Amino acid sequence: MGNRSAADAGGLLAGRGPGTGTPGSGAALGAAGAAALVGGVLLIGVVLAGNSLVCVSVASERSLQTPTNYFIVSLAAADLLLALLVLPLFVYSEVHGGTWLLSPRLCDALMAMDVMLCTASIFNLCAISVDRFVAVTVPLRYHRQGRRQLLLIGATWLLSAAVAAPVLCGLNDARGRDPAVCRLEDRDYVVYSSVCSFFLPCPLMLLLYWATFRGLRRWGAARRAKLHARAPRRPSGPGPPPASSLPPGPCGPDCPVPGPVLHRVSCGPGGQPLDAIPEAELSPQPLTQAHQRRAKITSRERKAMRVLPVVVGAFLVCWTPFFVVHITGALCRACFVPPRLVSAVTWLGYVNSALNPLIYTVFNTEFRSVFRKALRPSGRAPGPCCASD
Repeated sequence: MGNRSAADAGGLLAGRGPGTGTPGSGAALGAAGAAALVGGVLLIGVVLAGNSLVCVSVASERSLQTPTNYFIVSLAAADLLLALLVLPLFVYSEVHGGTWLLSPRLCDALMAMDVMLCTASIFNLCAISVDRFVAVTVPLRYHRQGRRQLLLIGATWLLSAAVAAPVLCGLNDARGRDPAVCRLEDRDYVVYSSVCSFFLPCPLMLLLYWATFRGLRRWGAARRAKLHARAPRRPSGPGPPPASSLPPGPCGPDCPVPGPVLHRVSCGPGGQPLDAIPEAELSPQPLTQAHQRRAKITSRERKAMRVLPVVVGAFLVCWTPFFVVHITGALCRACFVPPRLVSAVTWLGYVNSALNPLIYTVFNTEFRSVFRKALRPSGRAPGPCCASD
């Protein structure tokens, strides 16, 4: 419903006003209204089911309770609120051809919730990019207790509410307002909300992700170089030296013969071959607790980062057309924006709320296994070998 702006006084960018719902177009309105009703009910159902499953999975499965998934739960909460508070009224308006038949106060509340939840979605994605950037670039200062994540999540919702607050404070009470059209009435606010909700955070988010992936590549190159430096120098010649020429080691006669392995076969405490010792313990100098934490964090964050570019890409694909149309109509008074285009980009933006659970299922193995466990029936029928006679 955020497309209902004052970009065009005649209701072109504001959606369809009463003129398009005239009795002369009753048949077309009936078909379009039925399509909007069916599509809206399906969309609301998918958004509620998918994002509820995300929240329940993270809350019940300890392996999913990671810093990144805290933000994913916050993003799912924004989508759930959108499905509960915004989509039903949006579908109601679409069924009636864009005509608003309810009170103007309810329209203002709808506009404010729409702006706040859309802003919260992109601010959550920005908070994820900030958190990943900190985790990769300064991992020794990155704490996993969840304190920083909770502060970032709280800041995203407070800033989102601040962006939407002017609508509830009377900004939308314009003189000569058409009660049959639910829209944002102030052109300056349309530009302000579009810049704050999309055009400003998007470049910042992409820049942080670029810096994060660059840091991951550097870390990977340094790690490969370190492992290569630890590898033994193989003797020149066609093959390994004969076993008889090898001096007996402190492990005794049962030490395995060296082969094409990464590390020299020598013994650690208790006569244990070093091949059986974890890689982190093979450093010439003992690793401090901070270095061990750094290696652990970086490995997990690399795994968690795999799904995030897909989530961000889907968000940009779904919402960029909407905001381009939105701000074009506000800045260009002479521009004609077809109502069907406005409706199409609005539907496309709302579809994004249903995509994220599908993305987690396809690209994240942990979410996929938990989803399967949650959707699998609790009891199974006994097989032939277990059936009682």
